[in-house]
Order: sequence, then C-alpha cells, then structure tokens
Amino acid sequence: MEPTSRIIVALDFDNRRAAEEVVDRLGAECRFYKVGLELLTAAGPDLIEHLVAKGKEVFLDLKLFEIPNSVAGAVRVAGSLGVSMVTVHSMGGTGIMSAAVAAARDFLGLRVLALTVVTSMTRSDLADIGVAGATSTEEQVLRLARLAEGAGCHGVVASPQEAEPLRGVLGAGALIVTPGVALPGASSGEHARSGTPRCAVSAGATHVVVGRAVTRAADPVAALRLVRADLEP
Repeated sequence: MEPTSRIIVALDFDNRRAAEEVVDRLGAECRFYKVGLELLTAAGPDLIEHLVAKGKEVFLDLKLFEIPNSVAGAVRVAGSLGVSMVTVHSMGGTGIMSAAVAAARDFLGLRVLALTVVTSMTRSDLADIGVAGATSTEEQVLRLARLAEGAGCHGVVASPQEAEPLRGVLGAGALIVTPGVALPGASSGEHARSGTPRCAVSAGATHVVVGRAVTRAADPVAALRLVRADLEP
C-alpha cells in the first residue's frame, strides 16, 4: 500500500465550511477523511455524500454502542452514504459487532472496524471503569481484538503502540487503523498512547489517522507531505 493510501485526515471541526476549506486546500494530496460525531452533528450526512462525490473515501468514526438492531440500522445508513469504514465499540460485545458486520454485507466495500481502547485511556482509566483482570491497556486491546475477529469485523482501531501485537493476533489480512500518530518531536496532544506514522506502519498498522497537525497547520499540504515522507521507505 502506497503512503498516500495509508493516511486518513481527521476533519475534527464543528462546522462544514471549515472542513470543506481543508479538503479543498489538500485537493488531490489526500484521498481519505475521517468524519466523527462532532462534524456529523454539525454538518449532517450531506457532507459525507459531498466527500464521496468528490472521489474521497470516508471513515465514519461513530463508535457505535447501542442495541444490535440500532447499530445495524446505523451501519446500513452509512453504507447507503458511500462510506468506506465505520466503527463500532468492541466493548458492546459480540452481538453489537455481529449485527454491524451483517448489515455491512449489503454494501460492497464497507468495512466494519471495532474500536478497542481509545488512545487517551491508560491502565488507571481501565481500572476506574471496573475492567478487572486487565493488567495493561495492551492486554485489554488484544482481548477486544480477538472478540472483534470472532464477530467478523474487518479490523480494529487502536493506538500505534498496540499495532505490532495486534498484527500477530489478527494475521495479515486485518485492517489496523491507528489514531494518535505524531511526527517526531511533535506533541501527541490528548493521546496517551501515541507513536510516529513510520513506527505505526512498521509495526503493522494499515492506516494512520492525523488531525490537527495537518488541518490546523499554516500550510496543510506541506504538513501532509511531511506525514507522507515519514511513511516512505
């Protein structure tokens, strides 16, 4: 997979105009965008259809965590919008993930990813919510990844630090999408478990998600090219 195909730019904005300005500035430099709850709530599904019409792939990061029937309905809507990836929360269990996978089968190219442990969480956070027996975030990530694999998910979302053990558990065909990447020397922001794009991909990640480092840069194109250069052999 070439570096450009591995990079997903997160459109973490609270309005459509700001998101579209970044997309227009990046132009052909970026093929893949992440739309999360904030932007979807602000701009609605029309923005997703607009991105797809422009030839972009969309990673719809909803972290779905509801009863299986509701999750399946949301996945079907995502598929009808032309989304390429949609996330479900693995802590919802096998029923939720299986329902999402079944709903996605009607849409060629729609892949269901299971969120394992968000990149801002640490071992103490897991203890706070009563995750017993998880001696580390990595152990919990791998436990949830195995559950997702059993439910038929196409891959997982986890931090760069878990990419290598995840690849060992999930094998060669699974997608591993890693938020929390930062260029060497740059701030990791709110991500407690971060890593560079190169380290993430070398460890087994198929995709890296970059946000403010590109979208808030004075020159987003130059910033994106730095990320791509870090991924090149």
